[in-house]
Amino acid sequence: MTTHPNHKITACTSCRHNGTDCRPGSELIEKLRAAIAAAGDTISEDFEISGVACMAGCDRPCTVAYHGSRKATYLFGDVDPTVDINDLVTFAQQYAYLHDGWCSSVNRPGKLRKSTLARVPSYIIALQASDVRAS
Repeated sequence: MTTHPNHKITACTSCRHNGTDCRPGSELIEKLRAAIAAAGDTISEDFEISGVACMAGCDRPCTVAYHGSRKATYLFGDVDPTVDINDLVTFAQQYAYLHDGWCSSVNRPGKLRKSTLARVPSYIIALQASDVRAS
């Protein structure tokens, strides 16, 4: 039986640092996979880590998204695979425990406090909010 992780981290593989041909997404994916594996039991859930050709964060490379079942999705920009891995792993640890994925910027680790490009509510949260307004 194959189980599917409850959480996913997606990195853009086409982002380029301004003025260069450097595309750090693939390096970031490999470093993040190794760091999450090394974290072991300190992360309560499995995270699938993959890449995608574009997440429209071209002005703020490299972009990384955190997704979870029935959770808010986060998109971070300006992520550097050589210095931001610990912040990404720490956020994975936090995100795994957030029942709806919602957290304040002051609770995000390091650079992720100021590099958030978007926080998108989950479909279920948005649906519940519209139900409340309608009643």
